Amino acid sequence: MRTEPKLTRLDRVFARLDREPERPAHIDVPKMSRHRIVLVAATAAFYGAIVWAVVITSWLVRLDWQVMFFRPYQQWSEIHWFVDYYVVLGQRGPTAVMVAAWLGWRSWRQHTLRPLLALGVSLLLLNITVGAAKYGMGRLGPHYATVIGSNEMWRGGDIFPSGHTANAVVTWGILAYLASTARAQRWLSAVSAVTSLGVGLATVYLGTHWLSDVLLGWVAGLLIMLALPWFEPLIARAEARIFDLRDRWRSRRSGTASAPVSAPPVVVTPLPADRDDVAARSPRAPAYLAPGPHTARSERTPVTPAGSRRPPHPERLPRGSTSSAHP
Repeated sequence: MRTEPKLTRLDRVFARLDREPERPAHIDVPKMSRHRIVLVAATAAFYGAIVWAVVITSWLVRLDWQVMFFRPYQQWSEIHWFVDYYVVLGQRGPTAVMVAAWLGWRSWRQHTLRPLLALGVSLLLLNITVGAAKYGMGRLGPHYATVIGSNEMWRGGDIFPSGHTANAVVTWGILAYLASTARAQRWLSAVSAVTSLGVGLATVYLGTHWLSDVLLGWVAGLLIMLALPWFEPLIARAEARIFDLRDRWRSRRSGTASAPVSAPPVVVTPLPADRDDVAARSPRAPAYLAPGPHTARSERTPVTPAGSRRPPHPERLPRGSTSSAHP
């Protein structure tokens, strides 16, 4: 009796990975609608309000100092080991590698470069905007504060806004941004929000950031995600350009590999009808054309430019004749 082999869970996973679907005919690309533009404007206004509150040393700065003096890493020291590992979810290197690996596999499966290009554009915007704000405002962190109650601005620091928090919002939020279904988008949005919230609170717990740094980091990351649809046309042009270069390279490679090596073409000129004209044009007669009637090879006498090769002999008779006198 014939039985079907029982597939394990690992076999089913590999069978699913081996399937390579076609490129989706329609990819839902977010557009900059009026609603999204309003959200971008509101988020940018909130960003400016946080910066202004820190610059004028308002109640937000006093709250920063109160949280710092509370020292959460001493109040709840038993979770310190967990927070040390959890904060890695906001570091640029490890998170970018993990997300890029997933998006790279998805790009290969769907025959599109949009996921990887969207990740690259979002990280580039993050480095430009957050990096410029960090070094432009130069705020010192809690561990390097010099004057109690001050905002510690323009003193050579680089912690405002929080890079860990903004990176967590962008890196994990790009998964929700590129989700193919509405349900997946909702779930991934919730996961990315909780993850980035936990990363921001972890930096406050460890004392590496002020609470206002984390607030501004959340807003900075959200602002990048809301403004990303503005760059979709650039992403589409870059994808088309890369595919065009790939097709050209493939065609050039296949053309050079399959073309046989042929000899240079030989130009054949038809002979004119008048042979006398050919003889008159040539400087000398061909050497292989012997004058006179055609004779058999046995009847020919070898001829050299100096004459016959046989030495003259007065007593030698022609071949075929008999001598009448004998010595």
